[in-house]
Amino acid sequence: MVKISDIAKLADVSSATVSRVLNGTANVSSEKKERVLSAISETGYKPNEIARSLYKKSSRIIGYVVPSVRNIFLNEIGCAIESEAFGSGYKVILCNTDESAEKESQYIEMLMSMNADGIIIMSNNDMINEEIEKCRIPVVVLDQKADTDCSAAVVQSDNRRGGFMAAEHLVKCGCRQIVQMRGPQKYLSGVQRFEGYIEACEKYGMEPHYVDAGYDFESGIDSAKEILRLFPNADGILASSDMTALSLYKVLFKRGRRVPDDVMIVGYDGLLLSRLMTPEFTTVVQPMEKIGKLAAGIIIDMVNGKKNINAYNILPVSLKVRQTTKQKIR
Repeated sequence: MVKISDIAKLADVSSATVSRVLNGTANVSSEKKERVLSAISETGYKPNEIARSLYKKSSRIIGYVVPSVRNIFLNEIGCAIESEAFGSGYKVILCNTDESAEKESQYIEMLMSMNADGIIIMSNNDMINEEIEKCRIPVVVLDQKADTDCSAAVVQSDNRRGGFMAAEHLVKCGCRQIVQMRGPQKYLSGVQRFEGYIEACEKYGMEPHYVDAGYDFESGIDSAKEILRLFPNADGILASSDMTALSLYKVLFKRGRRVPDDVMIVGYDGLLLSRLMTPEFTTVVQPMEKIGKLAAGIIIDMVNGKKNINAYNILPVSLKVRQTTKQKIR
């Protein structure tokens, strides 16, 4: 195994000089730096990242803590986080909590013990703010308010606007009984989309109808069946996600209900899945790539000591009209 002392001997410099070059902790003349880098290249030396993290109190690692790795929306955000982080010299560790507050707490502790540089987290834990307050490193929260005075920032899309525009679109398509698959109220997104739906109902004089749902395919099946049981005359349905929109479509198909002729569907998220289906789903598009890149960028800015970082970031959504909605002929 090649050691720093071997590099120093080959480059004819001190071990301290090699360390300075590796860690960037002090100025080294260009001539000496070139000799050190040449020796590193010649020997194939790889720094001990664990030792370096202990010395510098930085592992160049960002933790991404999510309630479920099965959630495609979170995976898309994770890809953007990893891309942005890797381009700035950071690695990303994915931590799956299975919606367990205990696992979430243990992962946060683990990341801090690893000298992680920051944590990006989506949580349904009522104690998340207390967990954040314990963190000694920067935190960015997705889909949750961070009511703390610590170094936490929030990144999310405009869910209230998304809920409103989805309902308004069905109104303008001519739907008379619009039902919402209400997303989980433990997440800020579920709360705000429901608020947007209620706002649209008030504006257009509609009676609100909803059934609680998750964001996953299985819960979507149950919610779709419940909607058809409670609201058999529903002609417009707002799904809690693109995955539950798929669940809804399958249930409607089995019941002989035609989409969009009998029932119109609006999904939410803007996943690739929404346009791979036939018919292609009308959906509210969240800027997943922007969310991920912004979250990672905020962590990196915090690490670098940047001041005046925006603590609350709301990104706009858009409506993509496709084949599961259409203008009714009156």
